[in-house]
Amino acid sequence: MTRNILIAASSCVLACLVVGGCGSGADAKATSTAPPPTTIEHEGNDGGIKVDRPGEFPLVTAAERAHAPDLNVTGSITSDVSRNVPVISLSSGRVVEIRARLGDTVTKGQLLMRVQSADISQAFSDYKQAVVDEQLANTQLSRSKLLYDKGAIAQKDLQVAQSVEDKAKVTVETTSERLRVLGADMSQPSSLVNIYAPISGVITEQNVTAAAGVKTLDNSPNLFTISDMSHIWILCDVYENDLPFIRMGEYADIHLNAYPNQVLKGRVANIGQTLDPAIRTAKVRLELKNPGMLRFGMFVTATFHGVEVHKNATVPASAVLHLHDRDWVYVPMNGGKFQRVEVVSGEMLPGNMQEILSGIKPGQQVVSRALIFQNTAEQ
Repeated sequence: MTRNILIAASSCVLACLVVGGCGSGADAKATSTAPPPTTIEHEGNDGGIKVDRPGEFPLVTAAERAHAPDLNVTGSITSDVSRNVPVISLSSGRVVEIRARLGDTVTKGQLLMRVQSADISQAFSDYKQAVVDEQLANTQLSRSKLLYDKGAIAQKDLQVAQSVEDKAKVTVETTSERLRVLGADMSQPSSLVNIYAPISGVITEQNVTAAAGVKTLDNSPNLFTISDMSHIWILCDVYENDLPFIRMGEYADIHLNAYPNQVLKGRVANIGQTLDPAIRTAKVRLELKNPGMLRFGMFVTATFHGVEVHKNATVPASAVLHLHDRDWVYVPMNGGKFQRVEVVSGEMLPGNMQEILSGIKPGQQVVSRALIFQNTAEQ
């Protein structure tokens, strides 16, 4: 019985040794057939990064892009101040009717409001008295001429009558002109004066309401302000470093947020001579004709096209490594080494290409997949 137990134990030990030996051989064979990992050696910033198999990291040659740079700035639409016309009343009084409101589109000669004015009443009274005095002076002059012809009066008396008639005519002309200046209708004597629109446009300011008092021009705001929107201004904020892009008389492309598919042309009419001390920008004024859909206060983007042609490198976007808010590429060196070079990126181009403004030049080679190379180097 004891002998059988010893034989069984020996068989188990032998079986375990055989199985263990077979497993070790299989692991050794699998290890010998797999490729060894790429060896990375860091030799400092000057020496670069050395790899034993650089062919595993494909390279790409930087292409060249020649173009004139553009400058994009924001701006807003405002009115042409030379086309803003105030509506005033030279007659003081009380507003009895308003026929226009803020934001209305009006035409030249349209009735805006009516004012009941004591100034008009007094002006009509003066005019009527002047007309009566002129008629009396004219009658006296006619009588004096008749008497002078019959030798009943001296010549000086005739001259006095002529002078009175001439002064009466001047008074009539003066009082009638005052009525026209105050806005009264000579054919319809009344204390009411009508206020008409001086131009066609949009009412952009209103400082009067119904039953309000209207003063004279002294310390009185405009009743209305009418803006002609056929031509408008666009005021853009341009940083002082970008002012060399702006040239008088040239045109910029105007892009509207409300109408993204339309591009308008605006001419540079003025470059501000004073910079905003807080944000260091100058006001650049663009002028253009309103096609009809532009509104005051709209935000726009103005694109100014440069004249000087710049030649920059372009590489696939995958060749650029974004690390710590900076952009890098890996450039091959001699002896299987790679150097990480900082670059300044520009615009994203069609085909998933990235413009490089500085750091590398066209024709220079870089690693096509910078992120894979970086991850391998960190392992």
